[in-house]
Amino acid sequence: MTIVLVHGNPETDAIWGPLVDVLQRDDVVRLSPPGFGAPLPDGFAATYFDYRDWLEEQLEAFDEPIDLVGHDWGGGHVMNVVMHRPELVRSWASDVVGLFDPDYVWHDLAQVWQTPDEGEQLVDTLLGGTIEDRAERWVTAGIPVDIATSMAAAQGPEMGQAILSLYRSARQPALAEAGRALEDAAARPGLSLLATDDTYVGSDEIRRRAADRAGARTEVLDQLGHWWMMQDPARGAAALTRFWETIG
Repeated sequence: MTIVLVHGNPETDAIWGPLVDVLQRDDVVRLSPPGFGAPLPDGFAATYFDYRDWLEEQLEAFDEPIDLVGHDWGGGHVMNVVMHRPELVRSWASDVVGLFDPDYVWHDLAQVWQTPDEGEQLVDTLLGGTIEDRAERWVTAGIPVDIATSMAAAQGPEMGQAILSLYRSARQPALAEAGRALEDAAARPGLSLLATDDTYVGSDEIRRRAADRAGARTEVLDQLGHWWMMQDPARGAAALTRFWETIG
């Protein structure tokens, strides 16, 4: 088997470090979406469909069965893949299944990124300054200093461009329309990671409803927030391992 981890915005694959350490497996691969710790290729429009196609192409290169795990927008890319081509994976896990519920409303930051001029200003604020300035912002948000520094080093104009393009392509009702295919994700075993203190990804009700439609098991990470994989990597690893052990 191969475990494939995909992170989101405005992150790099460094966010997975604590979880990978706890898993203690040698079959883990971290994929960085273009613009988010990896170069943004010429001509890559960075829409959510472009990221779906990018991830499908990456998965096609693996010979071993894949247990696919996504966080934040990485979790969105995972859902878009398993709604479109579930045969590419053995199983999937995502902490943002609720984004595809018809009642999901984008969080405040996303709505600013989706607004012309205001989005550009917010990107400049969040991704501007020195590496040290940016790292300090993420440490304040609760990210360990080494991971915050790694993220900060990758943040700049390319990531800003990717953020704006991605969020604007996914302005509602785009994701609600994509979510009409949620039932197709049930073709492979799925896991919805429900971190109860994550305020970005919809209510518990929305997340459970979307998971049910996708045929997914829900694992509650009580009192953990958006970055559960750093906040309590042992609990995250245990939840994923329990899920993988149920797959024949």
